[in-house]
Amino acid sequence: MQSLDPAGEWLRLSEHYRRLSDDELVGLARQTSELTDGAQQALAQEIANRRLKIPPEESVAPPSPEPEPDSTEDGESPYAEDRELVDICTVWSLADALKLQRLLDAAGIPFYLGPEKAAGVEGVTSNFADGLGVQIMQVGVPFARQVLQQYFPADEPPEEKTDESDNLAIHCPKCHSTEVVFEDLDRGPENSEGKSLSKFKWTCDSCGHEWEDDGLVSEK
Repeated sequence: MQSLDPAGEWLRLSEHYRRLSDDELVGLARQTSELTDGAQQALAQEIANRRLKIPPEESVAPPSPEPEPDSTEDGESPYAEDRELVDICTVWSLADALKLQRLLDAAGIPFYLGPEKAAGVEGVTSNFADGLGVQIMQVGVPFARQVLQQYFPADEPPEEKTDESDNLAIHCPKCHSTEVVFEDLDRGPENSEGKSLSKFKWTCDSCGHEWEDDGLVSEK
């Protein structure tokens, strides 16, 4: 069986940890030496998103381990940029939130709702009528674009309907069609400024044109 690429593996781990309870996350945080580097990073990110505190164990502490090279606090992780949260849309009702949640869950894309960054609709305490932002990690944006093509909100205000879809729409540079398919992520090294040089590969279903870009969400 072919192994997952780093981006796919990161999404799989993030979704797995997002579904765990707080107690389960705390338990895993005490056993990080048994996890891979990628798993440790995904676990640390989920713990940070939930603002969990890891209480010290009451038993005698073991010898101090060596510092983790990919700590989320040192700002030097090669995955730091991929883990940055970006807005993909706003939901204005519980029904629309549930609809989007089903689509994102089916695609294996972890997401966060509202200012409380709830990992699911059941954790939302804010008022949907005020509009709740939906965020995902930067690395999941190409996959989310595919999901949003199947998302048709029923309660979105008219002024919101075009703005957000335009922000995430990918157009073929040759024929300008939006019938674009995400093919692969070619992870590259970092430049002198510490920014990732990863490239996203796309194919146009309309004209067959293939190209690469940095996959970043454009801001208006």
